[in-house]
Amino acid sequence: MRTLQLESHKDTINSPVVRSMQHVSNLSRLGVGPNNIQAFLESWTENAHWAQTLRSPNRLDPSLQIIYVTERNGFSNILYDAVYFDDSPSRKRSALEVVDRVQLPLLGSDRVSMKDKPSLTGEYLVYVSTHEDSGVPRTSSAAVYATELSSGLTRRLTPHGVADFSPAVSPSGVWTAAASYGEKGWDGEVEELSTDIYVFLTRDGTRRVKVVEHGGWPSWVDESTIYFHRRGEDQWWSIYRAILPKQGAVSTESVVVERITPPGLHAFTPATSPGNHAFIAVATRRPSTSFRHVELFDLVKGEFKELTRLVSPSTHHFNPFISPDSGRVGYHKCRGNLNGKKSPKLFLQNIHTAIPNLSVLRVDGTFPSFSPSGDRIAFANLPGVYVVNRDGSNRREVYPGNAFSTSWDPVRKGVVYTGAGPEFAPESTEVDIIAIDVDQIAVKKLTTNGKNNAFPSPSPDGKRIVFRSGRSGHKNLYIMDAEEGERIGLQRLTEGPWTDTMCNWSPDGDWIAFASDRENPGSGSFELYVTHPNGTGLRKVIQSGSGGRTNHPWFSPDGKSLVFTSDYGAISAEPISNPHHYQPYGEIFTVKVDGSDLRRLTQNSFEDGTPVWVPSFIRPSDVEWPIERPSCGFDDLHCLSNFPSYGGVGPVPWLSSKPQCAA
Repeated sequence: MRTLQLESHKDTINSPVVRSMQHVSNLSRLGVGPNNIQAFLESWTENAHWAQTLRSPNRLDPSLQIIYVTERNGFSNILYDAVYFDDSPSRKRSALEVVDRVQLPLLGSDRVSMKDKPSLTGEYLVYVSTHEDSGVPRTSSAAVYATELSSGLTRRLTPHGVADFSPAVSPSGVWTAAASYGEKGWDGEVEELSTDIYVFLTRDGTRRVKVVEHGGWPSWVDESTIYFHRRGEDQWWSIYRAILPKQGAVSTESVVVERITPPGLHAFTPATSPGNHAFIAVATRRPSTSFRHVELFDLVKGEFKELTRLVSPSTHHFNPFISPDSGRVGYHKCRGNLNGKKSPKLFLQNIHTAIPNLSVLRVDGTFPSFSPSGDRIAFANLPGVYVVNRDGSNRREVYPGNAFSTSWDPVRKGVVYTGAGPEFAPESTEVDIIAIDVDQIAVKKLTTNGKNNAFPSPSPDGKRIVFRSGRSGHKNLYIMDAEEGERIGLQRLTEGPWTDTMCNWSPDGDWIAFASDRENPGSGSFELYVTHPNGTGLRKVIQSGSGGRTNHPWFSPDGKSLVFTSDYGAISAEPISNPHHYQPYGEIFTVKVDGSDLRRLTQNSFEDGTPVWVPSFIRPSDVEWPIERPSCGFDDLHCLSNFPSYGGVGPVPWLSSKPQCAA
């Protein structure tokens, strides 16, 4: 049994990930409404007993029914949620209480994959999944599927060799629209994807046709009208409308596209309701705030109406959706500890993987590493280096400055190595290798020239350290004494006008793994290599296609495999639907040292990085922080903070921020 640990990006570990919600009242327009939800559940044999529960003569119809994606148990699934509110006239709207609830997973747990953007049409669930590996480096596995809930039979609607994102089903259920690269594929974008919008039959994926060039996140209002977002030539994210011809051939030439929301603020991820030509819901970023909010846009008057900023101004709100009767607007956000209700804050989160006898744990921290005995974890907090017991107790700061990457000395107890200084810095930046005695809180500098010395990794006998340094003008690898540092000399391991970095020494001492851009220096493309400590035996292990990234290698305890982070699986969802992630394509993979047996461990739409192998097996279960920890501390997409200049003088009329309704 083996265990891997990987970094979590900021707050994603602290609360269940809930994405892509849809009112199940949509079933009313798709053949299954609140009055016959029992028939829907009975058609799904596994949950017939829930139909009996919902049929009780004393039970009213649910006040709210939605479906959404959740990762609450370390496994992405789509949940049906029927909520019963106490909404009697004597209670205030703000004081509604959930008195009963039914929650059911709509898919089995046999396929480990990311799920996204679900819709129900009749007895079919339409959604994105990544469970079929594309088999091609830097090619997304995201595809649209339709699962018949009564039988579990699943049909792929996306052509093989193509990736689809953000599907939406038309009001009749006949058509599905999706954002797609088509056959051109992903080109490394991490802000706006260069997708087009395609339409195809929901029943089998046929009659597929491109209807819009340059667009994402489609949403139908009727059988011939689709709203979508794109970043325009003026660099403002805006909502656009595509009107499909009701007769004749449908193509990008016959579809009429018009811009709906004006420049002056970013508007994206539009939501519609069937037949509603009065308003849409959108997420926005205004120049006056650092937070993402949900607003309505009046399609008749051309005006915005703010919603969430009026009641929760300092919280991000994502991906709105509208009930079919246009009476409610939903969204998702990080709740934290609001209303006296505590959300568990996880130090370690168990992540399901399809590989037997391997547990994967996501950690609330950056650059984690385990002590040789496996009882303590060091990690970087940017700034600060911390040490904590494996159960989350005794969290202590052992170095206050900015530092990145951590590794424990295998012989000298309680010694952690790190690179102290700014991350992502050029060769001449002052960064030095330091040794921290975490029990005595003593720090010793091992490098002295300050030329971006980082990513230290000790030899298994604890006598030497391999690290990267920019002292020659290029980031190459060097070896120095683990106790005395470079004061008593250096061995240069690699040399060339490129970057060699992120090194890790094998447990048997025979190999050093590292990432390098030597095939195309300065391109940002990194491959994994191994070499002997004496500089012989250099060979490439793996790369992620042309221009790809394979970074942060770490040897398994038996020295036969490497774990690393990579864009090998490309992108899995539109990045704008998530909080900020520097590398939203980051997923965790393992590979044999000879380059064989590549396996993908994580499947999600956010960044997983800096993985390490744990020296001994850890039971695959969540570990909560035993101390109070901050929540909801993530940023919005950094690109949304770039506000293009607006040509007008004085206040922009549609950016007025007066309240539109009582909170």
